[in-house]
Amino acid sequence: MTDRPHLAVIGAGPAGLAATLTAAAHGVRVTLIDSAADAGGQFYRQPARELRARRPQALHHQWRTWEGLQEGLRGHVRAGLVRHVTDHHIWFVERLDESFAVHALLGPEQEDPATVRADAVLLATGGYEQVLPFPGWTLPGVVTAGGAQAMLKGTLAVPGRVAVVAGTGPLLLPVATGLADAGVEVVALVESADPRAFVRRPRALAAQPGKLAEGALYAGQLLRRRVRPLFRHAVIEAHGTDRVEGVTVAALDATGHVRPGTARRIACDTLAVSHGLLPHTDLADSLGCRLDGNNVHVDHEQRTDVPGVWAAGEATGVGGSALALVEGRIAGASAAARMTGTEPALDAAALKSRRKLRQFAAALDDVYRPPARWTDQVTDDTVVCRCEEVTAGAVREAVGDLGAGDPRTVKLLTRAGMGWCQGRMCGPAVAGLAGCEHTPPRRPFARPVPLGVLASEPDHPTEEGPS
Repeated sequence: MTDRPHLAVIGAGPAGLAATLTAAAHGVRVTLIDSAADAGGQFYRQPARELRARRPQALHHQWRTWEGLQEGLRGHVRAGLVRHVTDHHIWFVERLDESFAVHALLGPEQEDPATVRADAVLLATGGYEQVLPFPGWTLPGVVTAGGAQAMLKGTLAVPGRVAVVAGTGPLLLPVATGLADAGVEVVALVESADPRAFVRRPRALAAQPGKLAEGALYAGQLLRRRVRPLFRHAVIEAHGTDRVEGVTVAALDATGHVRPGTARRIACDTLAVSHGLLPHTDLADSLGCRLDGNNVHVDHEQRTDVPGVWAAGEATGVGGSALALVEGRIAGASAAARMTGTEPALDAAALKSRRKLRQFAAALDDVYRPPARWTDQVTDDTVVCRCEEVTAGAVREAVGDLGAGDPRTVKLLTRAGMGWCQGRMCGPAVAGLAGCEHTPPRRPFARPVPLGVLASEPDHPTEEGPS
């Protein structure tokens, strides 16, 4: 099979899995590359095998879809059409004359290099969580909502006994439900948006009745567990010494300002907070792919503007697992056709489904926006950049006293964004405090790389695709 075109799919979440199965079914060799030990991504994250979970399906509401993807992957691997490589942390994708080299670091130590060569690349790199700062957000016990969910799915553990789930976005519902089902007392679900705003988008909602039913199911489960929903509210401070001991929440008016006299304190030992997701675009950006704001730009076939590079899933715009699956199938079919020299025969039903799911995602994005005045609650001594311990006061000083007019200048003056995460966590907050639009910064590499790897010979040992 070595004479077949070889496609490297980066990311084994819903989009990457769907693309892999589709491309392999259309006669292309595929190497599926992922940093995790098992396929599934964050959405289909499974408990560690050592835990021997008896009912892992209890942690998922789309278990049958996952079983189909998993069995399809296993079948293609057995047939030699797909090679699934795990624990590969990709730091760069190199464009060669007529192919690509995917450079990775192996294992948990991320020190040993490996390279996968392929004729084309499909990016299914997913997204990452956005958390905007507030006083007390660095206390132990304050975790991201996605982090709490990953802990539960991957380790069957919970971050505490009494939790508040807060922020904005559809992720809050399954996180609160999952924690409650695991025995955590969820004392409040604090959502800064007003879900009634969906009423103004009847067309997008009518096109996705299943999504509405899913949301209603979560809401019903929370009501049965007496979880208190607080809409158009926000956590404005977390309290504690060695660990979070409680939070102050307050109501918001229509402009995002805190309504005077509405603040109240809620005791808890855990705060799971999220303000939505942002696309992972580092690899696409380093390849020279065009970005539309925070998203990788793709055409109707999920092709980027760089020949030989496709993208699907959250990297092209956050829209959830159903949209990622559809985009993955379209991208896999297009890549296989283009690589084998045939005209893509794209599934009309998939194209229609993608259009409706994107409309629904746009409605969600419009409703679940962070409060417009969130910066008002960020005190000057609140740490904004955790890596470099840069405070909001330092950012404001750089803007107001030193004349910084953009996040890059703020970074040069304060070191905000120069740490290990390279601004992935603090970038939106710094931009907001500076009064600027957040745009992904240009990074030469997608993750830190040991100097020994960079200084080594250009041609690292190459891992060939399936034969």
